[in-house]
Amino acid sequence: MKLAEALAERAEATRRVEQLRARVVSSARYQEGETPAEDAAQLLAEASEVLDALETLIRRINRTNATVEMGPGGTLTDALARRDVLRLRHAVVTAAADAAAGTGDRGYGRQLRSELMMLSALPVAELRGQADALAREIREVDVRIQRANWEVDLLD
Repeated sequence: MKLAEALAERAEATRRVEQLRARVVSSARYQEGETPAEDAAQLLAEASEVLDALETLIRRINRTNATVEMGPGGTLTDALARRDVLRLRHAVVTAAADAAAGTGDRGYGRQLRSELMMLSALPVAELRGQADALAREIREVDVRIQRANWEVDLLD
């Protein structure tokens, strides 16, 4: 099985656990004289089985990520960490540029000459350029990660 297939399986198992959790919660109590829509104990047991399989799958994915070399940047785990931090950095720079530009501020401009004018404390154009460069780097790292996901076999 390829790593990408395991990742898809992990996502499906996570969705299944959430569905089972919701069904257990809705069936955990019922009114006297009625019968519950589903057997909560059976649903709970099914959720436990799915969670056990999910744990095994996550362990295998993590083991694979930690051993796959991605070149000078390190392992696949290192690339994932890099992508996560780049996304956070991009969000911070974009938020700073938006705030400095007054995006979303109603009444940003002056109504009267006697009102105080709002000034930008940050270079908006430079921040937008940084955000664009970060977005490009995120895409490049993501492409490398996706390529590895489809090329690498999942470890046991």
